[in-house]
Amino acid sequence: MTTSSRPMQDRRGRVYTPAVGPRLRPLLWIILATFALMGANGVYLSSVTALTWYLGTTQQTFFYMLMVVLHLALGFAVIVPFLIFGFAHLATSWKRPNKAAVRYGLALLGCALVLLGSGLLLVRLGEIPFRNADGKVIFRIPGLEVRDPRIRSVGYWLHVATPLIAVALYVKHRLAGPRIKWEWARRLGVVVGAFVGIMALLHAQDPRVFGVKGPREGKKYFYPSEAITANGKFIPAETLMMDDYCLKCHQDAYKGWFHSSHHFSSFNNKAYLSSVRETRKVSLERDGNTQGARWCAGCHDPVPFFSG
Repeated sequence: MTTSSRPMQDRRGRVYTPAVGPRLRPLLWIILATFALMGANGVYLSSVTALTWYLGTTQQTFFYMLMVVLHLALGFAVIVPFLIFGFAHLATSWKRPNKAAVRYGLALLGCALVLLGSGLLLVRLGEIPFRNADGKVIFRIPGLEVRDPRIRSVGYWLHVATPLIAVALYVKHRLAGPRIKWEWARRLGVVVGAFVGIMALLHAQDPRVFGVKGPREGKKYFYPSEAITANGKFIPAETLMMDDYCLKCHQDAYKGWFHSSHHFSSFNNKAYLSSVRETRKVSLERDGNTQGARWCAGCHDPVPFFSG
């Protein structure tokens, strides 16, 4: 003998037919998970902004910029799924008898659209140049950017406020329907809180230096030069030799360096090369090593010196 499961009921005890069918439910979970991650990410970004304002010094680290990219990526990724779900759900729920749920649902949809719209308003897409093999610009794709500070300010505060309003409207929307399974909300809250905590711990870290090796002798490697790297580790040689990369945006600075004596301040200068060779020879005879030549290398030979 089998017993049929009890039909779903709303808070008034009436039989409730789910407004989100099996086809839309996976999309709903994807949207909720994405917005939860964006919310946690937004809490971190807002905290850094508030800390910058409070201390009066910039707190935007490299990890912060990675989180900005993540926020943008999640935002762009969720637009199409949200629009599909939102208007499909609206079409199937428009004439349902639970008018309170419909009203809160419409308010939630409008609030979410403002949230997405304000996010797009804040995006800065710079001009994209296309170059030929000689490096000459063939054509440019114009950038998309709202520059009026007043409009950007309104967009920013809307983007800060609407997530909080959307959460309140979502709870009211759900309370108007079937009973909320709060255990799922608590689990999601734990995940979101853990994600915020991880971002806070990684805020001062620079992923670019993870795994980067340093000299075996530590900071003694740099002696007697007074120039050292900030973390005492090596900087990859390819990072120090990105002349062509710098040239793309800083042509004046590049040309100023190229035509100055600084362009010939290392081993490509015969007088300096001879001086270094003599210093190494004397240092080797006196100290048994060539460490003394690093006094010169700190300024004149940054690539071999700082890359190891």
